[in-house]
Amino acid sequence: MSPMNLLKDRLLAHAHQTPEEKRHQMTTEPVRGLILSLAAPAIVANLVTSVYNLSDTFFVGQLGTSASGAVGIAFVAMTAIQAVGFYFGQGTGNAISRYLGAEEYDKASVMASVGLFCSLVMGTLVAILGNVFLDELCHLMGSTDTILPYARAYMGTILIGAPWMASSHLLNMQLRFEGEALFSMIALVTGSLLNVLLTPVFIFVLGLGIRGAALATILSQLVGFCLLVFESQRAGMVRIGPRWLRGCEGLRPGPALLREINNGGFPSFVRQVMFSVATALLNNAARPFGDAAIAAMTVVQRISGIGNFVQIGIGQGFQPLVGYNLGARRYDRIREGYFFTIRTVFVAVMAIGVLTCAFAPQLIGFFRDDPEVVAIATPTLRLVSFTIPITGVAMITNFLLQTSGRMWRATILGACRLGLVLGPVVVVLSSLLGLLGVQLAQPVTDVITGLVTIPMAASVLHELRDEELSG
Repeated sequence: MSPMNLLKDRLLAHAHQTPEEKRHQMTTEPVRGLILSLAAPAIVANLVTSVYNLSDTFFVGQLGTSASGAVGIAFVAMTAIQAVGFYFGQGTGNAISRYLGAEEYDKASVMASVGLFCSLVMGTLVAILGNVFLDELCHLMGSTDTILPYARAYMGTILIGAPWMASSHLLNMQLRFEGEALFSMIALVTGSLLNVLLTPVFIFVLGLGIRGAALATILSQLVGFCLLVFESQRAGMVRIGPRWLRGCEGLRPGPALLREINNGGFPSFVRQVMFSVATALLNNAARPFGDAAIAAMTVVQRISGIGNFVQIGIGQGFQPLVGYNLGARRYDRIREGYFFTIRTVFVAVMAIGVLTCAFAPQLIGFFRDDPEVVAIATPTLRLVSFTIPITGVAMITNFLLQTSGRMWRATILGACRLGLVLGPVVVVLSSLLGLLGVQLAQPVTDVITGLVTIPMAASVLHELRDEELSG
């Protein structure tokens, strides 16, 4: 049978799967194969997104070093939009998988509908406030005077798409928590590929410059959002609609529902906010060394993102298994899945790190053929390449803490790499070592975060064992 026919059969099987059949699959199928089958579509979608990020960096890079730096400045706005989507996506998605595992299907539909409504509202607020304070945000995120015109054009356009961009992240996460990663992959891949096609057309053919790159992004994201809405209704395990905003028996809109969303979503929100903080800290630390240093940090961030996207994808295959099996009280499957996922993430990301280290100058030169940028970015990328696998262990532990309801520990661990530890490290190292300190800041932070992970992992595994024994 051809690969296309296999994919078609898989799609048809998922399209006709009932919530009861999905629950049976998630609580009885062999853990390793199940995690890999759930992770594969997520990895593909994440890698395609990474390709989009890299292509965007490449095309914008043709406009000059200052334009490349503007992408790094504006990346903060995209992270803020993601923070909204991840907050409601993780917050409702964690609850959805547990409700599905416990066979409480109406409650799952309430969570899905409330999450979508909230993300649309909050995304609109981000769009309005972001454009009102656009110049202030650009300066706050490390923009120089030469980068500012590019950052203003790029970020201002991106912010217009905040409502549907945030909601796309939410729907993508909800589908993955339902165990339907294949359908979320289709929407994300379609949007990303469309973006890759439109970006050079808008920049060069239509002559829109860096604003064209941003316009291509928000239009492609709108197409992806529409596909996600369609697929959620057609193939998801829950139903989304206005009727569910009124609640159902046992789950009504109110403080208890919002607490449940916050419990699952707050760690993701903090991670994304801290990601913005981390980007701003690195940009501001690099600013005294010129536009080339900021551009170098941007290119390194995009290339190292490949490893991050792979480990996130594998972790997203693990998360729905945790939620369903918590609802079904199958703790043995959670433990088995955790250790398998940790091993898989470490090996996969280390293999990517070897390649990015070996070909660092070539990779950087491809995206920004500026000798100064290449000179700064090459050692930075090589250092980061071998500490990212450590962060994979932290990330999987964070997913376990978050999905099992350990909100504060998940928040602290997620914030370590993206600000809580990075902040003091980048300030101290840049003061002592100058540009070398900026280059060392992220790798040193990764090692410290790995050390923090060990006691947290031990504690949550012990607590899950106690819950299992208590019956």
